[in-house]
Amino acid sequence: MSTPTRTAPVTSPAAGRRAAVDLAAVREQWGDLLAAIEQPPAAEWPPRECAGFLDQLTAAQAADDPMPSEPTIGRVPLTLREHPAPLNLTALDAALSVERDLFDLADAVAEQVQRPAVDEDDRDNLARWNLPTSRDIGPAAAASAGSRAYGLHWAAVWLEGRALDEPAGDLFRPLPARLAEHVASMAGRARRTIERALNRDSRSTTLNYPCPWCGGPLIGVTQAGDIPAVFCAHGEQCPAPAVLDHRRRVWRGAELVDLWSGVMAARERAEEQQA
Repeated sequence: MSTPTRTAPVTSPAAGRRAAVDLAAVREQWGDLLAAIEQPPAAEWPPRECAGFLDQLTAAQAADDPMPSEPTIGRVPLTLREHPAPLNLTALDAALSVERDLFDLADAVAEQVQRPAVDEDDRDNLARWNLPTSRDIGPAAAASAGSRAYGLHWAAVWLEGRALDEPAGDLFRPLPARLAEHVASMAGRARRTIERALNRDSRSTTLNYPCPWCGGPLIGVTQAGDIPAVFCAHGEQCPAPAVLDHRRRVWRGAELVDLWSGVMAARERAEEQQA
């Protein structure tokens, strides 16, 4: 009697979903990371991207227009390029690390699950991940970046498709379970690297100005993947017109505009009293 052929277990849906969520977060924040390379590191709170969000919201409200429907990422280049004098080395190091890791990951996945090309048309299939190549042409070598030439954004999209086992004819086999877990792990690490570089990982900061309604300390909080928030340390005793959450006055998202307006008004009153 013949022995049954043993095959590697196919990826679990949970690993694919984890990878897809983190890869989507990488794509959505990649443009912000590239833009941050050309800006000095921001030590103040709120994080730079939150301040930009508030500026957009304030301008939109002033014009009585809705919030812009397109994210910031749609207005900045998505390809990492050489920076002769980067202003934010942390952002540059993060971008180089994430790009290298996801490119190498896409190469490894393609080598294991992608069917070899059968002809030139198959090789030019846009769904295919083409590995970088080099060939000897005598005294020099000709190199091709393959699909890496399309940038990290495409690498993340391609990896997401493999993680979710999106149909593509017979071009790909499902990811083996071990490889799927590796993809999910690397996607999570890439996301954390970007969020640390952008000061979007979980942290809290005591702001350098008090609550304009009670004078209590204001605490800025960021959570990975979430909109930054501010709460007043005086708790429910604070009379601010803000949501009471866990016995604290809290401002989130669009509500932060009201807080900044109150802070600016309090500063103007203080300046008038000193004049």
